[in-house]
Amino acid sequence: MTPRATAAQGPRTAPAPHPDTETIEDPPAMPAEISWTEWTGYAAASLTTLSFVPQAWLTLRTRDVSGISLGMYSVFTLGTALWLAWGIQIGVWPVAIANAITLTLATTILGMKVWLSRRRA
Repeated sequence: MTPRATAAQGPRTAPAPHPDTETIEDPPAMPAEISWTEWTGYAAASLTTLSFVPQAWLTLRTRDVSGISLGMYSVFTLGTALWLAWGIQIGVWPVAIANAITLTLATTILGMKVWLSRRRA
């Protein structure tokens, strides 16, 4: 039976290492390998997100939103927001990050559609 430390004795501590001995530290943790499934997710997220950049850039540069459907972009933006929320909830970062970027781009295009349509009306 081992004696228990009391409040008067203070907590038990390990003995200090001898000054002539080295302490061995654990090696740094190696990063986990990324599976092909994860690579596929990152690639798909990157490509679909990047596909919105030309449209957002063109819309910002030309301010031409005549070919953009307000209904489609409204539903798409809401769907993207839900994908983002779902990605965060389940902790799948390719889904969350890609949809955060896509939501920003889609909201920009949708906002310009609404703003420019009201100005021209």
